Amino acid sequence: MGEGRGAGAGDHGRSPAGRLRRLAPPWLRDYRRAALPGDLAAGAVVAALLIPQSMAYAQLAGLPPQAGLYASILPVALYALLGSSPTLAVGPVAMVSLMVAAALGPLAAAGSADYAALALTLALLVGLLQAALGLLRLGGLVHLLSHAVIAGFTSGAALLIAVGQLRPLLGLKGAGGDRLPQLLAGLPTGFGQVPAAGAALGLTTLVAILVLERLPLPPRLAAWRKLGPLAAVGLATLAVVLGDLDGVARVLVVGTVPAGLPKVTWPTWDAGLWRALAAPAVVIGLAGFAESYAMAQALAGRSRGRPRPDRELLALGAANLGAAFSGAFPVTGGFSRTMVNQGAGATSPLASLVSAGLMALSVAWLTPYLARVPQAALAAVILAAVLRLLDAATFRRLWAYDRAEAALMLLAFGGVLLLGVERGLLAGLAATVGLHLWRAAQPHVAVLGRVPGTEHYRNVLRHRVLTQPAVLALRVDESLSSLNIGFLRDRVQREVAARPEARHLLLVCSAVNGIEGGALVELEALVADLRAAGMTTHLAEVKGPVQDRLDRAGFPGRLAGGRIFLSTHEAMRHLESTPAGLPLTA
Repeated sequence: MGEGRGAGAGDHGRSPAGRLRRLAPPWLRDYRRAALPGDLAAGAVVAALLIPQSMAYAQLAGLPPQAGLYASILPVALYALLGSSPTLAVGPVAMVSLMVAAALGPLAAAGSADYAALALTLALLVGLLQAALGLLRLGGLVHLLSHAVIAGFTSGAALLIAVGQLRPLLGLKGAGGDRLPQLLAGLPTGFGQVPAAGAALGLTTLVAILVLERLPLPPRLAAWRKLGPLAAVGLATLAVVLGDLDGVARVLVVGTVPAGLPKVTWPTWDAGLWRALAAPAVVIGLAGFAESYAMAQALAGRSRGRPRPDRELLALGAANLGAAFSGAFPVTGGFSRTMVNQGAGATSPLASLVSAGLMALSVAWLTPYLARVPQAALAAVILAAVLRLLDAATFRRLWAYDRAEAALMLLAFGGVLLLGVERGLLAGLAATVGLHLWRAAQPHVAVLGRVPGTEHYRNVLRHRVLTQPAVLALRVDESLSSLNIGFLRDRVQREVAARPEARHLLLVCSAVNGIEGGALVELEALVADLRAAGMTTHLAEVKGPVQDRLDRAGFPGRLAGGRIFLSTHEAMRHLESTPAGLPLTA
């Protein structure tokens, strides 16, 4: 009977239903039926938000509106199936759209067939990069982009987008450019150049979005405020239709949007173009991943489980590959869309699948009704979204906490405005690496003394402590490498020169996690120099792995009378009892 039950279980596991269950994503295998109403409602709300938003972001990227709609179908579904965040909503976003326009603008005319083909190629390269980084488990690269740089980059890009959308908001044809001077030069110089009907429509739509998003609603209905853009764009479109504003007042509208689901598209397989797009693809891939992963982490406390960076890279890579072959452009996780998704009740990626399905139905059936959507209304959608990304509060916090980090944020912000999004982000990244190297090359080194009545040793500049004149105790708060060993040698020599009565140097290594080979050679030379000057070198609180490596290298034998102590207090007690020891002084 036992064999019969085992065989039955095995047969069930090999059944078609069992095989399908094993192939299903983990969240789907463990899906709770009670979560279905919330996921269905959230999917519907996000789809309604995506219609105007995706068209607006396609306009920002220099692409026809259907590219934004297509970017909200297959890429969204692929991320939902592969991602590790239960509620992150992927699709076209303002920052990435601006970076797409900046990358493709020098290579082709916005709106042309060549431009659209380049967008597909860019999405392909971004997808390949992200997928490769995920397969190689290099998700930790996200930490190269510090919080300060991302905050500065985001604020700079938001300001660029806002200035760039002033022309379409006022009913004028948009001026290209990815730098603030170019955009400011393209603005009208007088009110006479601004068409009254287009400007009135755009400004009214912007005010309507801002008002609708701030309507006082009960908490359970708060997420519906985010549908303000859809309602405002709908009213603006109705005004165009009823007043025939696109004909009478020449208000710029979206124009014909092809009906039907996206067809399979093929990126450009040209090595020269791939080389031209390689740098923008790296910037978009890393910046998009950083933005998406930061959002997923921020939501982790409210949802089940933390996002996994390598899994997120694979999922975003798949989403961008899907964009490349479905007529779209690069995508990533969106802030406002994700907040709407979670606020509307989403608890699993099923909400994103519902959203993608509803977007597909919309593209198949509703595109004839989108032709007369005014471009000024879409510019209002973008402006309302990016104004929230201007982040002065983070700069104030960084300025109070770490002015070097605040300077990084300011550098990234200014770099984006003056150099463009790609070069600005690269400048911020280079400055981050430079700051890390500068800090690593100048580690904090503290002279220690004993806190009276205790066995604790603290910095003499911060606490009232007792010191031993014959013993110079220094705590090194950094691992030792060829980058900083010269700084340590100089600091030791200055402290020794200032204390001619010192006969022992005690290096407290509680914060030293490693000593490079080159640094060890320099440390041995320092020990020899001090020995020649009549001082003995000792170490204390050396970590086990570091101690093991020092033992294998024979370093303890080169201390020439010095020792490695278990604790600072043990070392000080021993050295106080030596003939060179003197009474402790405050």
